[in-house]
Amino acid sequence: MDFSYTPKVEALRAELTRFFDQYIYPNEAAYLQEIQRNRDTGNAWIPTAVIEQLKPRARELGLWNLFLPRSPRAPEGLSNLEYAPLCEIMGRVTWASEVFNCSAPDTGNMETIERYGTEAQKDRWLEPLLAGEIRSAFLMTEPAVASSDATNIQCSIRRDGDEYVINGRKWFASGAGDPRCALYIVMGKTDPDAASHQQQSMVLVPAESKGIEVLRPLSVFGYDDAPHGHMEIELRDVRVPVSNLLLGEGRGFEIAQGRLGPGRIHHCMRIIGAAERALELLCQRVQTRVAFGKRIADHSIWHERIADSRCMIEQARLLTLKAASMMDTVGNKVARAEIAMIKVVAPSMACQILDWAIQAHGGAGVSQDFPLASLYAGIRTLRLADGPDEVHRATIAKLELARHTIRTTA
Repeated sequence: MDFSYTPKVEALRAELTRFFDQYIYPNEAAYLQEIQRNRDTGNAWIPTAVIEQLKPRARELGLWNLFLPRSPRAPEGLSNLEYAPLCEIMGRVTWASEVFNCSAPDTGNMETIERYGTEAQKDRWLEPLLAGEIRSAFLMTEPAVASSDATNIQCSIRRDGDEYVINGRKWFASGAGDPRCALYIVMGKTDPDAASHQQQSMVLVPAESKGIEVLRPLSVFGYDDAPHGHMEIELRDVRVPVSNLLLGEGRGFEIAQGRLGPGRIHHCMRIIGAAERALELLCQRVQTRVAFGKRIADHSIWHERIADSRCMIEQARLLTLKAASMMDTVGNKVARAEIAMIKVVAPSMACQILDWAIQAHGGAGVSQDFPLASLYAGIRTLRLADGPDEVHRATIAKLELARHTIRTTA
């Protein structure tokens, strides 16, 4: 397999790296200060000027909508393999991907509408999402059931004439805290009596619909992630036109698998970048601090940790690139083992390296003076989001056992 970067990708990597050096890294402190000022004045849930001022620059440089392959509405979109090294760079700063209109859950929602939506749905929702004019949320997980098994989902989507009536409670609706969030993609049951994987459907729900109540933001290790947020939402007799259904009744699982494949690997691409940043900060720190008469870098335990970190990153990157290449060439279904494997490997790898980086920084590592604590909180959460480790391991094991089936004779 050849994972070398094409001249086009190398040029984009150089442009994106310059953008980070010039605009992203110098604004990390300003971003945090702006969030704090908004919080101090009583409203953390407003878009940040730091990000909004950088978006036009990114778009002018062609660093916009790079995540969406094979879409006539986003001709700048790259293949998964081409996008991987660029998404990795974006992952070095938690909020950076939004600057390039490449942040979750909008990316997954845009891919969903592009792949499964009607032309009318694309005109109404995909176009403003691609333009960065609105934002969106994905409502799948529910607080009352173990949502790692999506057949447990209880949200009701009942047809009433030319409308669907939706009732249910969702949570961890990431992005729903943003006042620009105009669209929810909601997964629920249209036919509780159908086969278990044909009960669910997905429907497009305008966020301003009557009967929607945002109950509260949910924190992640104490972070509320404003203004993005992870909200708990109640839907009571919410009505939407039948034309808002995606693909067809009973096809929610099919859509979910198509949506979650790219979403999972995008997270893993960004995780590689976060791990690289953590290792970079670790190496800088241990060379500038003295403990017990010598630099921390001269204590052999740090040699082992640095070496292990480099090995772990390279292994995870290669698996990510393999999964991306397979998604491009043979499709998400054939690549499901590789997608599942990297979804297990990447977050665990980055959590370990971040833990070592925090340890190297001492008290500073858990403070707001370095990005390590917030990176750790976000990446540890990804061992749950888009399917927990246990589900992905079960998928990998089932596929592996199927390859080695022992045939018995009567």
